[in-house]
Amino acid sequence: MAHKITDECVSCGACAATCPVSAIAPGDTTYVVDPDLCIDCGACEDGCPVGAIKAE
Repeated sequence: MAHKITDECVSCGACAATCPVSAIAPGDTTYVVDPDLCIDCGACEDGCPVGAIKAE
């Protein structure tokens, strides 16, 4: 189960910096998680300063 970045994302990049498998990249309006790469470790959720990342 991958994590999802919600519309609350402010595109700061903190989540991408914390992801150990580089599963997060900038999208059109927010950062996005590649579900095929995500290992569901939760590091991005903990690293998001605005709480925009949720487990799917």
